[in-house]
Amino acid sequence: MRAVGRAATVPFNTAGFLYRTGQENIHFTLPVLNGAFGDQLAERQDRRAIRMSFRRHAADVPVSALGLTPGTKGPRKVVVFLHGLMGDEVIWQAGSGEGGLRYGPRLQQETGTVCLYVRYNTGLHISQNGQLLHALLTELLAAYPDAIGRLSLVGHSMGGLVIRSAGYYAALATTPETGVSWLTHLQDVFLLGVPNDGSFLEQNSHFTSVVLRKINLRPTRFISGLIDKRSNGIKDLRHAILVDADWQDPHADDLFPPRTLVPPLPGVRYHVLVGSLLKSANSALHDYFGDGLVGAGSALGRVFGDPALPPEQQISTRVFPKLHHGTLLSNPEVYQYLRDRL
Repeated sequence: MRAVGRAATVPFNTAGFLYRTGQENIHFTLPVLNGAFGDQLAERQDRRAIRMSFRRHAADVPVSALGLTPGTKGPRKVVVFLHGLMGDEVIWQAGSGEGGLRYGPRLQQETGTVCLYVRYNTGLHISQNGQLLHALLTELLAAYPDAIGRLSLVGHSMGGLVIRSAGYYAALATTPETGVSWLTHLQDVFLLGVPNDGSFLEQNSHFTSVVLRKINLRPTRFISGLIDKRSNGIKDLRHAILVDADWQDPHADDLFPPRTLVPPLPGVRYHVLVGSLLKSANSALHDYFGDGLVGAGSALGRVFGDPALPPEQQISTRVFPKLHHGTLLSNPEVYQYLRDRL
């Protein structure tokens, strides 16, 4: 009878679990919509289009309302976190991990570091978000020049590409006339599972679309058209397009389009953290599949291994075996790596 009773409760328990899981993840609805079609939402000025902003308590926060103040010993360490495609700030804050807390809250509790979280429309071009991030960080440093000392940026997946794009545009904009840039405060950039040389999934999607279009039958043209409805942000992941000129190029949709080299910023320490589904990092499968969504070869990035880089450029790489793309956000070893260097 007890077994029968337990069996009878299974559907209700399962329904309850699914409901709780749905409620816990409902905040992803808008980010997923923006990741898929955010460029189109923004173009139509749809109210559902996410605008880049700092976030606190599930709400946008103007820079002027952040209320940053110096610490007892002067300017403070500030870390800015950027999520990846179809994500939001919650990926850094809550979920599996010690006490249900993830990297941001733990860092703030254990080290006193100021942690800020940015949410953005991942359907826009990466370079558009890079320029928006550059503007946001410029505003942040202008508002709190005495409160911010060392600045670090942490990006997961697409978020790391947005950080690299922002650095590119900040470097272009920095002249004696423009005054002090946020780059002068930037000391560390952490790239977690970032497709620095592009995403094999998006490359396959693009190749499929091209082939179906070439077949040139009504059904294949229709399917190709559906594939091509994906957002500009997703398309930019194909070759990690970080600069406006590359997606504006007439050959941007070629299988091997032109791509502007965006080197590491001088004087900044880069930490390239790579997940791998495999135990060993010495295989072609590891290089191609990596953490399941980003190949390890792409995450390591050719630009970070360029022998022509100046000898003083500090780049650290670390591969975390048996970690997939999502668990890079909740792994004790990854957290310890961050904490030790922040």
